Amino acid sequence: MPKLKTKSAVKKRFGVTGTGKLKRNFAYKRHCLFCKTQKMKRQARGTTLVEASDVKIVKQFLPYL
Repeated sequence: MPKLKTKSAVKKRFGVTGTGKLKRNFAYKRHCLFCKTQKMKRQARGTTLVEASDVKIVKQFLPYL
């Protein structure tokens, strides 16, 4: 069997927790922050888990997790 390539964009954006779940960063925190609410900016700190419906798609791009 040939080797599978990992998508470069995906390996930069997603990581794996100790239990094997996928984690991701929050979106909309890069620019134009003055027009976004404090609540939105505060809740978008750190990382969160990938939704269950999207895990299958992300894992296709990361074959060697």
